[in-house]
Amino acid sequence: MSEQQAIKVMVVDDHPMWRDAVARDLAESGFDVVATAGDGEQAVRRAKAAAPDVLVLDLNLPAKPGVQVCKEVVAADPALRVLVLSASGEHADVLEAVKSGATGYLLKSASTEELLDAVRRTAVGDPVFTPGLAGLVLGEYRRLASEPAPTPDTDQPGAPRLTERETEVLRLVAKGLSYKQIAERLVISHRTVQNHVQNTLGKLQLHNRVELVRYAIERGLDEE
Repeated sequence: MSEQQAIKVMVVDDHPMWRDAVARDLAESGFDVVATAGDGEQAVRRAKAAAPDVLVLDLNLPAKPGVQVCKEVVAADPALRVLVLSASGEHADVLEAVKSGATGYLLKSASTEELLDAVRRTAVGDPVFTPGLAGLVLGEYRRLASEPAPTPDTDQPGAPRLTERETEVLRLVAKGLSYKQIAERLVISHRTVQNHVQNTLGKLQLHNRVELVRYAIERGLDEE
C-alpha cells in the first residue's frame, strides 16, 4: 500500500503459531515484516540487525523479559516504536511497559483490524492503548509528575539551560505529539526534531521519552 510506504515491522512472541499468524496478517495488509523472534535475546539481536519501524512485542518471553527487550532496543534506536501485544491487561504490566519505552499497549483479544490500525498509528508516533488503558497511563504520568523526581533542578545556578527551540520541542513532546507532527508544526525536519530531543535528554541527564514527558509535566509545560 503506497500510503503506508511499507512500514517495517518485527514480531516478537514465543508462540510460533501466534507469531506466524500476526506476521502473516501484517504482510497481507502491506506491511514489510523484516524479522520475527521467539525469545528476548534473539529479539534484541534481530531488532538491531533488521531496524524495524515498529516492534510488535509480547511481554512474556523466555531468555529475557519483554520490558527488558523494550528498554534495550529503544536505547539502541530511539526512533524505534514499540507496540506491546500482550495477554495481560494488568495495570502494573502496562505501566512497566510504558516506563520501558513502549508507545502502545494492545491486548491479544484485539481484532486483526485493531492490530493493523494500532501498528499504523504506532509507526507515526501516536500513543495507542487498548480502551481503558490510555487514561491509566496519563494518570500515571501525572502521578509521577507530582512526586519529587531525581532530575536536576534547572532553577539552580549553573544548571543546564535549554534553548528556546529545545523548550518548544519539549513542550510539544509533553503534549503527546509525535516527532513527525512536531516537525510539521515547527516546519523543521524529523531529524532536526530528533537532534533537539537528544540534546535535551543529554542536558537534563534523562534517558528516554518517558522521563522527558515526566520532566515537562512537572514543570507545567504541557499546560501552556
